[in-house]
Amino acid sequence: MLLINQQKLMPGILGGLGALSHVEFERKLIEQHSQRGACTDQDYPVWILINAANIPDRTDSILNQTTDCIAGLIHYGKLLESAGADFLVVVCNTAHAFYPEVQAQLNIPWLNLIDMTAEFIAHKYPTLRNVGILATDGTIQTGLYEKSLQKMGLNVIYHPLHSPLQKQIMEAIYHPQWGIKSTGNSVSLEAMAILESAITEFEAEEVELIIAGCTELAIAFNKMNKVLIPWIDPLDVLAQITLDRAFFPQSC
Repeated sequence: MLLINQQKLMPGILGGLGALSHVEFERKLIEQHSQRGACTDQDYPVWILINAANIPDRTDSILNQTTDCIAGLIHYGKLLESAGADFLVVVCNTAHAFYPEVQAQLNIPWLNLIDMTAEFIAHKYPTLRNVGILATDGTIQTGLYEKSLQKMGLNVIYHPLHSPLQKQIMEAIYHPQWGIKSTGNSVSLEAMAILESAITEFEAEEVELIIAGCTELAIAFNKMNKVLIPWIDPLDVLAQITLDRAFFPQSC
């Protein structure tokens, strides 16, 4: 039976980068820890959370070549550190474009969602070759997943920047009326139709696995009746590693 005093390290979760990002992540932590045997309140891990919703948009910072969001990431990372967090978890894919600058200013490690997802895929799917990335323009432009996956010998396929379909994917995320950031926990028919088109095109390109490289996209995938291609939510990987680090740091 799991007991709270078995927890060794305290996670610090930097959320709000996507209104539902930390909510979805916390649900995953609870679900995964339940599968590990938790059955009372006291069995679940303690963590510290900041809903850092006022950090400037990460994609906008990348595309406009500004450092607007770096100060916010450092500020809240340090705040979690001072509150007692032993390691940092940032539940936003695109924010990892600023990983080197932010990590250099912190005294606690930031778990790198991108690298950990690539490593997980390489070990979980050893015969896999073609991985499709659905993500924001910022994540694609910086080559975050591309760099990590190619190190694992995987071929990366994505809808090119400025292509009509990638522009539609950005609309599905950001449109002020029907984009997923706007509609919250629901997903509009317009956004769903765009993502279904993106998946269909990936199928034609022989993609074997899709990474939902944005929290909002994972929300949409979870609401689809059927996804034509297997897909992975990086937050699932991050939740697993967060629990491992919190309870069994010596094995990480």
